Amino acid sequence: MNDDRPVVLETRGTCLHLTLNRPRALNALSHTMVRLLDEALTRAEQDESIGSVLLSGAGDRGLCAGGDIRALHDDARASGRASLEFWRDEYRLNARIARFPKPYVALMDGIVMGGGVGVSAHSGIRVVTERSRVAMPETAIGFVPDVGGTRLLASAPGELGTHLALTGRSVGAADAVLCGLADHHVPARLLPALIEALGEPAGQDASVAGIVQRFATEPPAGELAAQRDWIDSCYAADSVEEILRQLRESGVPAAHAAADELLTKSPLALKVTLAAVRRAARLDSLEAVLDQEFRVSSRAFEHPDFVEGVRARIIDKDNE
Repeated sequence: MNDDRPVVLETRGTCLHLTLNRPRALNALSHTMVRLLDEALTRAEQDESIGSVLLSGAGDRGLCAGGDIRALHDDARASGRASLEFWRDEYRLNARIARFPKPYVALMDGIVMGGGVGVSAHSGIRVVTERSRVAMPETAIGFVPDVGGTRLLASAPGELGTHLALTGRSVGAADAVLCGLADHHVPARLLPALIEALGEPAGQDASVAGIVQRFATEPPAGELAAQRDWIDSCYAADSVEEILRQLRESGVPAAHAAADELLTKSPLALKVTLAAVRRAARLDSLEAVLDQEFRVSSRAFEHPDFVEGVRARIIDKDNE
C-alpha cells in the first residue's frame, strides 16, 4: 500500500474499510492509530450511508502484532503518563467495538496479538485464515493480558483460556474458533474476493454475516481439542504452584512442555494473570473487565519485570 497514513480509510459501497498501515512494524498500534480508529467509528456510526465496517492490516504478515512495546518500554523508564493515556483510549476503543451498532468485520489474517486481538476479537464478525496466529503473549514480557483479553480467555471452553493466558501461546484458525476468539475461517486466497463482495452494491441487500458465510470453509485441524483432558485437569487449580505440580505429575509430554514454558515467565506476572482471568469470569461486563485490566496494567507497568521482560524478549532478544 503506497500510503503513509497509519490508518487508511476507504469507502467501498456501503462498507467503510479501515486498514492498519504500519506493515514494517507489523501494524503495531500507536496512540495516534487508536484515536484514528475511534474517529472512524464515530463517522461510521453517524453516517447513514455506511452500513458496515471492515478492518484489515497492510502487508502480508498479519493484522496487528499488538501495541508499540518499545514505546511503552521507553515510557516505563520515564514518567509512564503516556502509556496510561494510551491504555485509557485503547480500552475505550475495545469497548466501543464490542457494542458497535453496525456490522464490524475483522480480518484476523496472519499474526494477531495483544492489542490486535483487542481491535478484532470483540467485533461481531471475526474471520481467521490458515495463516492466522492469534495470541495474548503478555506473560512473556512480565505483563498481563489486557484489551479485554482476560474476558475472552475466561470465556473459552474448560481451562483452554487459562492455558493460553499463562503460556502466551498462539493458536491457529481452528483453535481460535474453538476458544471463541474467532467465528469463521476463510482461505487467505479468498480474502480479496470477500473484501470486494462486502463493498459491492449487489451485496447491500444481503446480510454482512451471510456474505462472509459464503466464503467460509472448515479450517485445518487444530491441536487443542485433543488436549482438553490434560489442560482442563491441570489448569483447574487456583494457584500457579498447583498448576505446575499438576502439569509435572500428569505424565503427558505436552503438559511437561507447558510446565517448562511457564518456568521461563515472570512468577509475579503468572500469579496476577491467573487471578485476573479467574476474576474476569465473575465480572458481568466487558467494561468491568477493562476497568480491572486498566488497574492491573497500571501496577504491572510499574514493576521492574515489565522493563526487563521487554529488554530481554523484544529489544536485546537475549532472553536472559
